[in-house]
Amino acid sequence: MNNQGVAISMVYPIMKTIVHKGYDTEHFCSYASLDASLLQDVEARITGEELERLMLAAAAYTEDDYFGLQQGQIMEFADLGILGYVMMHSKTIAESLAAYQRYNVILCSGFNLDWEVEGDEVLIRLFLQHNGRMSRHCVEDMASSLYRLMGRLSNQRILINEVLFSHEAPADTEPYRSVFGRVPLFGAHSNVLRMSKDVLSYPVMYSDSKLLGVFENIAKETMEELMPANSFSEQVMRWMKQCVPTFFPTLQQTAEEFGTSTRTVQNKLKEENMTYNGLSIRVRKELAMGYLRKWEYSVGEIAYAMHFSEPSAFQNAFKKWTGITPGQYRANLLKVNA
Repeated sequence: MNNQGVAISMVYPIMKTIVHKGYDTEHFCSYASLDASLLQDVEARITGEELERLMLAAAAYTEDDYFGLQQGQIMEFADLGILGYVMMHSKTIAESLAAYQRYNVILCSGFNLDWEVEGDEVLIRLFLQHNGRMSRHCVEDMASSLYRLMGRLSNQRILINEVLFSHEAPADTEPYRSVFGRVPLFGAHSNVLRMSKDVLSYPVMYSDSKLLGVFENIAKETMEELMPANSFSEQVMRWMKQCVPTFFPTLQQTAEEFGTSTRTVQNKLKEENMTYNGLSIRVRKELAMGYLRKWEYSVGEIAYAMHFSEPSAFQNAFKKWTGITPGQYRANLLKVNA
């Protein structure tokens, strides 16, 4: 984990799950050697390792080998704090996922998600932005809660085509069927939820542009307070955004900006499970969605602002990122606002 660590609010779902299972939180705090007064300090942050330890302790305390999986099933937007409210008032599932990706650092630096469209499917990947591996309980909590919240956001039953987990399978895999509708494949290279790309364009039932503006401003301010301790990949992303629309920086230009070599930049990003190309795509995708929400810009103008050679190149790239064209994205925004 980098220096920002994890917001203490990430421990609240653990305590809620313990109560939900009929156990006493004070006794658990004693069992897990957790200073209960920390839970009253909304500004407190703990290390990622401590969150992992508490998840494992909770699983042992409740004797539930599926603690993380079950915890995800009672996750609510309020449990994610300001991030949850930004997701809740976004216009589409794609924008809600982008909000999670953008502001997740407020809650838990290091854990994040990304997605890409392959054919008729979208692959949502869950990962750590640093060397290491998420414990089984943490990754199952993240996958379970994200899937649940996507269904809640769209008010639709979302079918999962495939679930991949990098950890090994437990003795009994049937509990996963009731959560995901299927048994995951274990021992995979990465943690992935695979579903129809149409899910990305599902409108969010609770979408409210005015509330979104309010909550997003709070999220931005909160994130800026954490900026000094941001990971290298986040620093690079900020640098990329500052360069647009004047130019979109190359790897060489970025290395020069940070006073180092291209190889060092690549190695630092690799340590956070990132690549320069991956960050470039994320920044362009994020900026493109923002520009498309501003009706005064034509698709052609946005393409050139994003430094694509021609509008068709931008349209092809956007469709690869989101599963739909820029025009369809705007049409979906109109439907949501209707």
